[in-house]
Amino acid sequence: MGAVAESDDQVQKSTLEAFADTILPGVKRSPDDRAIAGVCDDPGAVEAGALELLNDPATGVAAGLGPLSQALNAHAVAYAGEHGLSLDEDVPPFVALDYENRVALVERLTSPGHPEQSGWVLLAMFSNMAFDSAAHLSTGEAIANGHPGLLQMGFAKPDSDGLWRFPDFSYGRELAKRHPETTESGSPA
Repeated sequence: MGAVAESDDQVQKSTLEAFADTILPGVKRSPDDRAIAGVCDDPGAVEAGALELLNDPATGVAAGLGPLSQALNAHAVAYAGEHGLSLDEDVPPFVALDYENRVALVERLTSPGHPEQSGWVLLAMFSNMAFDSAAHLSTGEAIANGHPGLLQMGFAKPDSDGLWRFPDFSYGRELAKRHPETTESGSPA
């Protein structure tokens, strides 16, 4: 990397942010944001907490994020070489790729038959999960704090007591009769 070398932690962070942004793009946080390509006007995986989820030990991938980000940058260097691309040395190689080339590389890495496919697919799945389920937060907390993914999908807010009740059937009709011993709170007997 260039004259002002980033720390290993910063390289890992910006590389993983660029990966998450490739999976679910979002708006740039600032004009000089390099990790987020800015191909979308709405918040994406990074703003939704993809790195927080990836770093959660419960995911089982947190310990492997360093090697995965190093491998992603090595793949980016090889990809750039194959396509005659010059990479800006002031940022990690994957971050230096433009959005279209990031997409092409991620598509290659997640394709059936790629020897590392499972690792890349896991990163992609967790990037999506951060956005569409806020898996790293309690749902009530996520809604209260305006989680961008849940808001964008129109996830229902809880009732004033913090509980979710759905008076309408999601399919527009009752699919099964309520069990006669179901309690008033909805718990099965």
